[in-house]
Amino acid sequence: MKIVRGFDAAKNTLFKRTPLESMEASPEVKARIKQAFGEELTPDAAVERILRDVRAKGDAALFDYSRRIDGVELVSLEVTPQELSAAYGQVNGELLSALTLAAERVCTFHLSQKRTGWVDFAEGGLGQIVRPLQRVGIYAPGSTAPSSVLMSAIPARVAGVDEIIIVTPPQPNGAIPASNLVAAQLARVDRIFKLGGAQAIAALAYGTKTVPKVDKICGPGNIFVTLAKKKVYGDVGIDALHGPTETVILADEGANPQFCAADILAQAEHDAMASAILITTSPELAEKVNEAVERQLAKLERRGIAAQSLESRGGIAVVESLDEAVELVNYYAPEHLCLMVKGAWSLVGKIRNAGGIFLSEGSPEALGDYVAGPSHIMPTGGSARFSSPLSVADFLKITSLIALNDKTASEVGRAAAIIANAEGLTAHAHAVEARLDSQKGPRG
Repeated sequence: MKIVRGFDAAKNTLFKRTPLESMEASPEVKARIKQAFGEELTPDAAVERILRDVRAKGDAALFDYSRRIDGVELVSLEVTPQELSAAYGQVNGELLSALTLAAERVCTFHLSQKRTGWVDFAEGGLGQIVRPLQRVGIYAPGSTAPSSVLMSAIPARVAGVDEIIIVTPPQPNGAIPASNLVAAQLARVDRIFKLGGAQAIAALAYGTKTVPKVDKICGPGNIFVTLAKKKVYGDVGIDALHGPTETVILADEGANPQFCAADILAQAEHDAMASAILITTSPELAEKVNEAVERQLAKLERRGIAAQSLESRGGIAVVESLDEAVELVNYYAPEHLCLMVKGAWSLVGKIRNAGGIFLSEGSPEALGDYVAGPSHIMPTGGSARFSSPLSVADFLKITSLIALNDKTASEVGRAAAIIANAEGLTAHAHAVEARLDSQKGPRG
């Protein structure tokens, strides 16, 4: 791993972000686009074409793109009850127990986030009505990823969403991994569709004969999924624009270099675009962690992916003080922040920007990915400056309730009319003044 020394050097290298739209597509992605479309297109242009085709052609476009992009000849788009019931027999008891435990912990954590409306009748009635969304679509990334299903669907279920739909890319044989189907049933998902990529987002946003239109789309995905979510926003709600995953480890001289290295590699093995960065005040620790990473990397099954990630987006920053380290963290606003420092709790109040904070060596980010309780779907790309991890709140909407009595309306009405006239909206002013003149007030 490259080691950068000094605050400014770290800020201008390891902590310099590339906007999603500016990221260069990998040779593999470029080749897939050319194979699917018969010409060279940017990811943005490819997504635009997919959205347009699905909106115009519906299910036919979904079958077509599943064949052209994913190489899957689908017979039907929706997972059948028979496939769901068979899934339990294909998952071993140990994994089933682990998924059940994870589901219970995620549910318990999110139950504390439930909220209700309120009404203050002191002035006749002012308040808020809190209602769950009616139908949401959740994108679960491809391959075997049951944890992503639990982390996205359970908060929706706790919120009280009427209908939860999952879209997830099928395997080459057209099936969905059994563990994903089991996780969906543990989360009480209503329907599952064998769809991935931008075409899945288009189906949820616009609806087809088979796939119903949803109110909001949630969940992480690759660059095509993220670009599609950005383009359909407005036709449908979205939770966030999830970019490549990222972890920052802040460690002092007392940190265990083996643990630091293990956590760096746990992040780097996600994909080649993942970011794993260590900030430390100790040059000695930096060298020890770097050596430990090399030793542990050689033993990884996904060492090729991890090595790419570390080469292009990983590194170690050595700074003068913990204050400088915290300043770098708040500047970067990482998805995950691991505090491996003495007195870690004393730093929590200084961290303004992070999706999740993992304190001490006994709470690695990997636990948060699976069983800790909070959703592992967290803000990336610096968006932790203004957004939050996926939660029950993402599946609720609020309606304001206004029912002022005659006394209050007469007391505040003149001020409303003055402001309306100042804004040149005389009809607004008249609507208020007519009631003041009549002394009748609003009727409910």
